[in-house]
Amino acid sequence: MAIEPLREPPPEEELPRPNLLKLREALRGPFGIRNISLSGLFILAGFYTLYFARSFLLPIVLAILFSLVLSPVVRGLKRLHIPEPLGAGLVLAILLGALVGGVYQLAGPAYDWMAKAPQSLRKVEARLREFKRPVQTLGRATEQVEKIAQVGSNPAPGQAVAVNAPSLGARIFSQTTELLADAAMMFILLFFLLASGDLFLRKLIKVLPSLEDKRRAVDIARQIESEISTYLSTIAMINVGLGLAAAAAMYFIGLPNPLLWGALVTLVNFVPYLGPLTCYGVFAIVGFLTFPDLLHALLPVGAFLVLNVLEAYIVSPLVLGRRLTLNPVVLFLGLTFWGWLWGIVGAILAVPIMVVFKIFCDHIEPLAPVGEFLGD
Repeated sequence: MAIEPLREPPPEEELPRPNLLKLREALRGPFGIRNISLSGLFILAGFYTLYFARSFLLPIVLAILFSLVLSPVVRGLKRLHIPEPLGAGLVLAILLGALVGGVYQLAGPAYDWMAKAPQSLRKVEARLREFKRPVQTLGRATEQVEKIAQVGSNPAPGQAVAVNAPSLGARIFSQTTELLADAAMMFILLFFLLASGDLFLRKLIKVLPSLEDKRRAVDIARQIESEISTYLSTIAMINVGLGLAAAAAMYFIGLPNPLLWGALVTLVNFVPYLGPLTCYGVFAIVGFLTFPDLLHALLPVGAFLVLNVLEAYIVSPLVLGRRLTLNPVVLFLGLTFWGWLWGIVGAILAVPIMVVFKIFCDHIEPLAPVGEFLGD
C-alpha cells in the first residue's frame, strides 16, 4: 500500500471562496477591526469637540434644557389665545425678573461675606489652633521639597525675571464679560426655541415616509418631552424646597443672611455628592465664625444633615420613583466626566444630561439596553 506524501497547505489565495467571504465579512462586520477603529476615532473627536467648543455649546445645552421645562407653559398660554412669540416673551420676562431680583437681593450679603473672608479665615485658624500643629509640620516638609526642586533653577545674579500676569480686576472683568455674553446667547436662543413651538417636530413628521412612522414619531416626541419636562421641573422644585427649608432652619438657629444660604443649597444640590459636601464645609465655617461655643457652632451642620438625609432618602425617591434614578457608578463617572469637561457648570448639568439621555434610550428600541445599563 503506497503512502501518499504530505501536502503543503494551500496559500491564502487558494482557500475555498466561502472561507474567504466569511473572513472578509467578519473583518467588515459591526465588530470588525475597521469599524472599531473608526468608532474610536469618532468618540475621541467628539470628546475633543465637546472640550474645546464648551464656550459655544454650554449656552445651547442650557437653552435646550430650559426650553424643555418652559415649553408646556408656553403651550398653556397658547390655549388662552396668546401667540407663542408673545407667550415666550412673557415667560422670559418673568424668568429674567426673578433672576435679576434674586441676584440684587443676594449680592449685598455675598459681597459682605467675601470682604470679610481674610479676617474670617484668621478667626477660624485661631479657633482651630490645636489642630494646626500637624498642618505646620506638613507645611515645613513642603517648603523643603520646594527648595530642593528650585536648586539650579534660580536666575543668574543681575538677571531680572518678569512675570506679566493679569491683575485680579482684569480677570474678574474678563470672566464677567464672558458670562454675560453666554447668558445673552442662551436667552436669545431660548426665546427662539419657545417661540417656534412645534416647528422642528412638524419638519420631522413632514420628512417621514409613512403615516405609521409619523404617528410613532409624534408619540415618542411627546412622551420624551413630557417626561424630561416633568423630571427637570420636579428636581428643580425639590431643590428649591430644600433651599427654603435650609433658609428657615438657619433663621431659627440665628445664622445671619439665611436667604443667602438657602440659595446656595438650592444651587449646589443639583450636583450629587459634591454639592452636599460643599454645604457641610460652608456651614461648618460659618458656624465657627458666628457662634462662640462649639455646640452652637455645629447646629448649622446638624440642621443641614437632617434636611439632606430627608431629601435624599425620603422626598426624592417618593417623588421621582426609581424609574428616573441612575446607576450610582454611572452617576459618579458622569459627574466626574462632565465636571472635567465643562467645569462647575458641567457638574451641575451632568445629572440632567444623563437623565435626558436615559429617557431617549428608553423610548428608542435599539438604545434600550443602554438605558437599562444607565438605570439603577
